[in-house]
Amino acid sequence: MIGNLSGKAPAIFLLFGLKTALRDLPGRAATCQYCRRLVPHRLQERATKFTLFFIPVVTTSRAYNITCSNCGQHSMIKARQKNALLR
Repeated sequence: MIGNLSGKAPAIFLLFGLKTALRDLPGRAATCQYCRRLVPHRLQERATKFTLFFIPVVTTSRAYNITCSNCGQHSMIKARQKNALLR
């Protein structure tokens, strides 16, 4: 007789989770909305990915942060604003 002798379905082991990765993007000079200075800004992309057995499968969310190098204030921006800064 081949198969499972206990009469139960075989157990399946799945290892899944979420991973968040930060990536620096090339920043450029822009006017800060807080200190009103034209200074270089730091631009970061935060991507959250669904993982299966520690392998990233699909990106579930993506967000962009911009940080002023003068006053240190940071804010979230939309993909359209990020694209305008990278031009």
